[in-house]
Amino acid sequence: MLRLFIDSFTVYIWKTIDMSQELQHTQLIRQFAKNLGFTHCGIAAAKRLDADAKRLEQWLNKGYHGSMQYMENHFELRIDPTKLVPGAKSVITLLLNYFPEETQIPAAPKVARYAFGKDYHEVIRKKLKVLLNLINENIGEVNGRGFVDSAPVLERTWAKLSGLGWVGKNGNLINKQQGSYFFIATLITDLSLQYDDPFIRDYCGTCTRCIEACPTDAILPGKVVDGSKCISYFTIELKDALIPESQKGKFDNWMFGCDTCQEVCPWNRFAIANNEKDLIPIPEILEFTEKNWEELTEEKFKIIFKESPLKRAKYGGIKRNLSFLKLSLEENTSREVR
Repeated sequence: MLRLFIDSFTVYIWKTIDMSQELQHTQLIRQFAKNLGFTHCGIAAAKRLDADAKRLEQWLNKGYHGSMQYMENHFELRIDPTKLVPGAKSVITLLLNYFPEETQIPAAPKVARYAFGKDYHEVIRKKLKVLLNLINENIGEVNGRGFVDSAPVLERTWAKLSGLGWVGKNGNLINKQQGSYFFIATLITDLSLQYDDPFIRDYCGTCTRCIEACPTDAILPGKVVDGSKCISYFTIELKDALIPESQKGKFDNWMFGCDTCQEVCPWNRFAIANNEKDLIPIPEILEFTEKNWEELTEEKFKIIFKESPLKRAKYGGIKRNLSFLKLSLEENTSREVR
């Protein structure tokens, strides 16, 4: 009996030590993340996302991904973090505020706010690399991989599971304190940590402002976004030489991406300007008029926007988008005259 008591007490002591270590490691990682400029850090236990697997499959089957064929690839990797990092135990989700204080000049072809500064992929990848190095140096050798946007990770689900917010009707993660102008990064590791409670509440309520404001009716009931109708899809992802004529007059002067659903979201009244030096707006983004964009040469484009997200659409894509906006405006003017 005494031996059984001693064994039980020993197990209890070791568990307490483990929990204490997990807490210390968790606090250390949160501090590292804060020092690197991440606004929020949430942590969830790594697990297979069965419910998301079903939703993703239905979304793909309905063709909501349009010509983005890469969305069909690596299905298992998207829903199971252990396929990306063998032995994964924790999924660390990090938010980086990108809301700019500055705005473009009135009437200029509009660029989504996330693209005002440097390419966020490069900015965040550097931070994730530093974070993983800090973990290895201060906690111990761990196996981990960092991801941002372009990798097969369901980052909004992990953000919700780690208590950082809820997914709004426009498909964006919404944080109750600061809205939705965030980049989401993910670090998957085989390190055991203390986990946050998932965010269960949905504070969108009966609000449908984003659905009603969407210029192309891409936001559907049930928190579903038809990606093949989104302005961001047409102006960035679509590689066709022409944008479908059915979309004429619907772009509300958006040349690259679209912020409409975020601009009307009541929660973004809490958005605050970021202080990330790499996200300082490129001057031309703020100052270019329609004429400046139209007169922009390919050589100048490559120089000015070499570190910008705009390079994803390439020079030809930007010119196509501008032509489409101009044709739409001319057609609308013609209708008004009649």
